[in-house]
Formats: sequence, structure tokens, C-alpha cells
Amino acid sequence: MSGVLVLNTDNTALHTVSIKHAIGMLVREVAIVEEAKEGHAIGPYPWPIVLRLVRYVKTAFLYARAPGWTKRGVLKRDRHTCAYCGGYANTVDHLVPQSRGGPNSWLNTVSACSPCNLTKADRTPDEAGMRLLFKAYAPSRAELALR
Repeated sequence: MSGVLVLNTDNTALHTVSIKHAIGMLVREVAIVEEAKEGHAIGPYPWPIVLRLVRYVKTAFLYARAPGWTKRGVLKRDRHTCAYCGGYANTVDHLVPQSRGGPNSWLNTVSACSPCNLTKADRTPDEAGMRLLFKAYAPSRAELALR
């Protein structure tokens, strides 16, 4: 095993951490040793194999289908690339403008550079004669974490 398994107070596995991190958790008294390597110790602490947290950590957010929409999230999803010209994007554009009832959602927003955003104004891409280089989509939480 490459790390130390960390369990929540209800004994559900959360993640693994390094030995150094595990010892830090023991020093801060946020976890206790549930299982240790027999005959091995690090200072006053037994060599941990499994730790259990002292306080419960809510994990419901980890299982949500998609992360909540944010402008920063859209820019991250699109890697700061303008959906119209491919240049550096510094803002978010609504495909169906907000003035026409377009929502703040993953499927209605793309990243855009300021000149393209101003050119499109309060029109749809078709009305403005602007072609999208890529489609808007709802990213997974893991995808956003990797970018």
C-alpha cells in the first residue's frame, strides 16, 4: 500500500495520505490510529496503516452530479480559450443573452475574449454571424479539478 487510508467517523473510506501527512494528523489530534504496522513506530506514534477521523466530514458534495455554475468555472472548463476566435478569453458570453431570458448555466455560456463578446452583443451567435469553435457542456467535478 502506498499510503495511509483515512476513514470518516462512520468508517467510510475518504482517501489516502502520505505517512508524513498521517503523522501530522495524529499530532494535530484530528485522527486516531485504527490499524498500525506491528513493531514499527515513528517517535511516540505507531506506524499507521489506517486512520479514523475524530470528527465527521460531510462528503455529499463529492457525489453531486455536476458542480455549480460559476464564471470562473466556465473559463476553466474552456481553458481560457475564446469560443469564437480561439484567442485568450477573459470573460463569459451567454449564447442566449440574459436580456432575452438566457440563464447562467453550463449549457448557455462559453468563454470569450472582450472584442468577440462586444461584437456579439445581445444577439445569439447565429444572429451575429459568429460560429462557435466548440460546444458548451456541463463538466464533471473531476474535470474542473484537473484544469
